[in-house]
Amino acid sequence: MKVLFIGGTGKISSACAQLAVERGLELYLLNRGQTSARPAPPVARILQGDIRDKGSASQALGDLTFDAVVDWIAFTPEHIELDLDLFRGRTRQYIFISSASVYQTPPVNLPITESTPLDNPYWEYSRAKIACEERLVQAYRQEKFPMTIVRPSHTYDKTMLPFTGGYTVVDRMRKGKKVIVHGDGTSLWTLTHHRDFAKGFVGLLGNNHAVGEAFHITSDELLTWNQIFEIVARAAGAEARLVHIPSDFIAAFDPNWGAGLLGDKSHSVIFDNTKIKRVVPDFAVTIPYVRGAEEVIGWYDADPARRQVDEAFDQMADRIIAAYESAWP
Repeated sequence: MKVLFIGGTGKISSACAQLAVERGLELYLLNRGQTSARPAPPVARILQGDIRDKGSASQALGDLTFDAVVDWIAFTPEHIELDLDLFRGRTRQYIFISSASVYQTPPVNLPITESTPLDNPYWEYSRAKIACEERLVQAYRQEKFPMTIVRPSHTYDKTMLPFTGGYTVVDRMRKGKKVIVHGDGTSLWTLTHHRDFAKGFVGLLGNNHAVGEAFHITSDELLTWNQIFEIVARAAGAEARLVHIPSDFIAAFDPNWGAGLLGDKSHSVIFDNTKIKRVVPDFAVTIPYVRGAEEVIGWYDADPARRQVDEAFDQMADRIIAAYESAWP
């Protein structure tokens, strides 16, 4: 099976690329050839071109055709229009990487299934992804364009910490400083290791049962945000001194951080993975976050250059905590 990844060296796509070649797929990667912390599998065939430039992408693709094309880096309807122009008649399946943040926010019903309404009034990123999905559904209905939609939730690799501030939060823990948890820390969240995600995703490639359908692929493990911070602290050999602060209070200091909280992380999410398990029967999640956090901290600790502290974020965290504690002693 011949598969094209547009991108292919990101935190999610890198694991999918590796598993795809391990399973014998003939993998092509279309990207600009820039260096990446996650190198492509040596056997992957690199097509150097810019997917945002139709002429550049067309030249890189030549007359190649594919059993499946995956766009990991499409974020707007304009990106989808260009993909439609490029891949009509060139692929038997086109997979768009959307986001689980497109689901109704806050959710009225749990667990979340693929039929949960798409509606996120808080986050422009999610609204753009919804518009992309709507355009692809239209293309499928009107011209039978063979699309599949995949909605990852919070998926991580060894380089990724799950909270705003990244390693700076771990540094605060190790120094005995307080760290901010939004809300009361009891909302439920799902963290999915990218190697687990890949098992479900690769099973969709070339799968005729997936055409015209949408899937989310997540872990079944549920954790509160308090637990997430505590797991990271234990992995780092530190104590989690948690300060619980409302998301809208945080947003008043940092609108971007606030948008990600109000539009996504402040609400409990429970996903029903029945659909992906039915279409990809061998999909199974085997990496709990306690193991994943150990892998992440190990990656940071392996090289001092990775343990960069964002002084601006560190100072802002101090200001938010001081402001909140002065208002709510």
